[in-house]
Amino acid sequence: MELYGERGFEQTTVAEIAERAGLTERTFFRYFADKREVLFGGSDEIKAVLVGAVADASASATPLEAVAAGLTALGAVMEERRGVEFARRRQRIIASNDELHERELIKLAGWSSALAGALHERGVDDSTASLAGEVGIAVFRAAFQRWIGEASGRRFEDVVAAAFGDLEGLGAPSAPSKSRQAAR
Repeated sequence: MELYGERGFEQTTVAEIAERAGLTERTFFRYFADKREVLFGGSDEIKAVLVGAVADASASATPLEAVAAGLTALGAVMEERRGVEFARRRQRIIASNDELHERELIKLAGWSSALAGALHERGVDDSTASLAGEVGIAVFRAAFQRWIGEASGRRFEDVVAAAFGDLEGLGAPSAPSKSRQAAR
């Protein structure tokens, strides 16, 4: 992370990362497929936390309540692991590089799919599960940007709760009337 911040992602080599970490390049490649994965390591563990919390949510929980339980559990992991300052630095590096931004979106799509799968296991139909997974990731992205952008020091789970509150405040659209459908 320090090297990426100092030299930029593109200019940093695996050899430099390994040297800074006190490793050989060979040892580096035992843990990471390439230098991008330094920024995305642990993604599968986080996905497992999301899925586990959805599975463990109350049987009476709606799909979005189950997803909220997953994101709340994720917050504890994020803060315990590295905290907001690490997340800020990581996000600045990702935002500065199109390839990394694409990799981040792929990661989030995987999380959305995992959430949908966990909801499907709870008996939620595929369409609703997929929608709830996508909405959950949209809420995650909004909450994450707030969390790293705030100076308040709020816990991630509190920012997630506020983002879900904002979602409720948007209101559900009503079904189009027959006259509006005919006008289309």
